Amino acid sequence: MKYRYLDLRRAPVMSSILLRHRMAQETRKYLDMQGFVEIETPVLIKSTPEGARDFVVPSRMNQGEFYALPQSPQTFKQLLMVSGFDKYFQIVKCFRDEDLRADRQPEFTQIDCEMSFIEREDILNMFEGLVKFLFKEVKQTDIPKLDRISYADAMKYYGNDKPDLRFDMRIAELTSLVQNKGFKVFDDAEVIVAINVTGASEYTRKQLDELTEWVKRPQLGMSGLIYVKHNIDGSLKSSVDKFFSEEELKKWASATSSNSGDLILVLAGKSAKTRKAMSELRLEMGERLGLRDKNTFKCAWVLDFPLLEQDEESGRWHAMHHPFTSALPEDLHLLKSNPGKVRANAYDMVINGVEVGGGSIRIHDKQIQKQMFSLLGFTDDEAQKQFGFLMNAFEFGAPPHGGIAFGFDRLCSLFGGSESIRDFIAFPKNNSGRDVMIDSPSTISQDQLKELGISTNSPA
Repeated sequence: MKYRYLDLRRAPVMSSILLRHRMAQETRKYLDMQGFVEIETPVLIKSTPEGARDFVVPSRMNQGEFYALPQSPQTFKQLLMVSGFDKYFQIVKCFRDEDLRADRQPEFTQIDCEMSFIEREDILNMFEGLVKFLFKEVKQTDIPKLDRISYADAMKYYGNDKPDLRFDMRIAELTSLVQNKGFKVFDDAEVIVAINVTGASEYTRKQLDELTEWVKRPQLGMSGLIYVKHNIDGSLKSSVDKFFSEEELKKWASATSSNSGDLILVLAGKSAKTRKAMSELRLEMGERLGLRDKNTFKCAWVLDFPLLEQDEESGRWHAMHHPFTSALPEDLHLLKSNPGKVRANAYDMVINGVEVGGGSIRIHDKQIQKQMFSLLGFTDDEAQKQFGFLMNAFEFGAPPHGGIAFGFDRLCSLFGGSESIRDFIAFPKNNSGRDVMIDSPSTISQDQLKELGISTNSPA
């Protein structure tokens, strides 16, 4: 990365950058054909709580005060809807000061969109159209109508809210079926879940031991793995034969839709931890069996997320997406009485187990927005200080509106068949958020610090 300008000469890297260019041009073409207007929003804005840390920029002319770099253009695009631009988009840089990984950079690019006088169905149809258009124009691939799955079903059957639907292997719950049979591991567990691995009954003891060690890794932290071999002759052989008869194992097979030649894998323990581990095990088995082909694309909408999530320690509510997300109309009455049951009028697009975009129908009523801020623990004064400009704008008449933002870098990496977004960014940062080519971030002179009104006694 220190000599990235030479690396860019290599054909594979240059090809990735050219793919990115093509994706951007086709995105603009589609949105322009649909009547969207490209409008730039400011890069120097005020710091607002959106979940991640802001990058802040000191102001020389207003010493002691700071700009923030935008985590997204969220409030500006809502203000554009108040202004009367009913279809906005922007391919825009956003900034989040958070820990990095293969699909995350401190600065990243979004396809940011907003529409007025619409309902959720309008958004889903419009941006399903965008993704279909990109697959057709860039990859010469026709994709079918996107599946729709509720958040509740995604968590129940796949263990996460961005399911990889290229293969089935749904998670089945066995808790009520297997507890109170004298097997302490099951009797002490909050939840017992299983997956059926098609055609894997011939797995050897060595392979099963290796899988057991895999789920015991610190990242998953499970105490062990239980298995049932559904042999070709129809017989069932398990690692817990001492506690469960073959007749009982047949009920497990029925619950997991297992057939002769399959392998049932079972995990037990605390609910959240066990479901997460099973989700990871499902993906690992899909990988080992070659079911996650990067040239196969399975797209879906995930809908009906919880509007709020509660911090267990403080008891405070937090917006699962952001504080401008509206509730589903049929759940709005629960905001006061049972906020934890309220579903958001929100949606994520998932491709091959990767969340590539997400959005919501926004709150456009000032009183409901005030109620939301109150639920999130803002006093009236704090809400006015942070978001008064938006609340004031609503007084002039805000249309029903909603939008979506796609992670453009992630979308490019999916189309290019890579797990890392860095391959599709001309000059990316490394895992420490550094640009080793230009040696940034770097210190600045004491004179610059003094000019900015920052104490020269603080480390530069």
